This record gives sequence, structure tokens and C-alpha cells, in this order.
Amino acid sequence: MSIKKKPKSDAVKTLERITGGALTLARLIQSIRLGEEVTLAEFAKKLGVSRQHLCDIEKGRKVVSPARAARFAFVLGYSKEQFVALALQALVDEADLDLKVEVKAA
Repeated sequence: MSIKKKPKSDAVKTLERITGGALTLARLIQSIRLGEEVTLAEFAKKLGVSRQHLCDIEKGRKVVSPARAARFAFVLGYSKEQFVALALQALVDEADLDLKVEVKAA
């Protein structure tokens, strides 16, 4: 039995091409910040975190909890399902599990 993979959207493909790899929450947040042309300090203030913490998130040195990812999505005006799915995927990847996370609104 084969499992059919959901095709990536054009937006995800574009972000992956721009960021040079698979879409992660870290890369998504960095892409949004760079797209808005704001500094780390300005964006960190908007998200309610320190500049260093945001830098660590963007560089993949810190993992974002699903609850914080949902809050970031709200603050930035993006889909909480996408942000939470990427946050959960980072936790799954960190545990070296060969699993793909999908999140749907309840």
C-alpha cells in the first residue's frame, strides 16, 4: 500500500527555493521578517521575544512550542495551522522520527 503525498503549494515551493531547503518554521519566520524588511530587533519586539531569541529561532538553535507558534501566527496574521504544523514537525524531526505532521482546525 503506498501513501499518496499531498502536493506542495506554489507558495511553499517558492519559499523553499528562496530559503534553500525544506520549509521550516524558522525559515518561514525569517522569510516573513525579510519580506517586511524589518530588523531582528523590530520583529522580535512585535513577537514579544528578545532579539537574541528570535535570532536563535531563525537559525534553528531554538525550537518553538506549538502554543507560541500559534501566537506568532496570530500576531503576524498568518495561518495558525501552518505555524503549529511546522513547530510540531520541528519537534518530530529533532526526535529523529521519520514522520510527517499535518494539522487541521478542529
